[in-house]
Amino acid sequence: MLRPPTESDVAALTATLAEPEVARWWGDRDRDWVRRELVAQRHGWVMVVDDAVAGWIQYSEEAEPDYRHVGLDVFLATALQGRGYGREALRLAIEHFVVQGHHRFTIDPAADNGRAIRAYTTVGFKPVGVMRRPVPHSRGKRLKEAKRRLDEELWSEMRADPAPYRRASSSS
Repeated sequence: MLRPPTESDVAALTATLAEPEVARWWGDRDRDWVRRELVAQRHGWVMVVDDAVAGWIQYSEEAEPDYRHVGLDVFLATALQGRGYGREALRLAIEHFVVQGHHRFTIDPAADNGRAIRAYTTVGFKPVGVMRRPVPHSRGKRLKEAKRRLDEELWSEMRADPAPYRRASSSS
């Protein structure tokens, strides 16, 4: 389930961001950052599994009618990774924006974050390329981003008959 963030989510989101496998990709984030960037901004949803905060899905949105697109980003508690929760959250978010008329979705995991890239491929995201200039990371390193894209037409095809896409993504 996805829901809007509240102040009561700050501690759980901060704890998830502090997990080594999450911090590796998201950097060092404290309570103030979570409160300011996640909860106050309202450009995302809390992922809830079994009535507990499981992670976060954020978005940036272009609402211009001819260019309606959404950028997405996700983090999920380490104990819940690999179980389909992140993929389901992405599907819910994409469906929300398709209904609003958005036609393109992008996501930009670190190029060496294989687990995330496999999950995004399963959802339907296709590779676009790797950003030539790595982005700064709070841990002093720079991460190359693997740009991925999903168009609404492919999303509609996958909803109608997901079987061919599951086979294709499992072989990559």
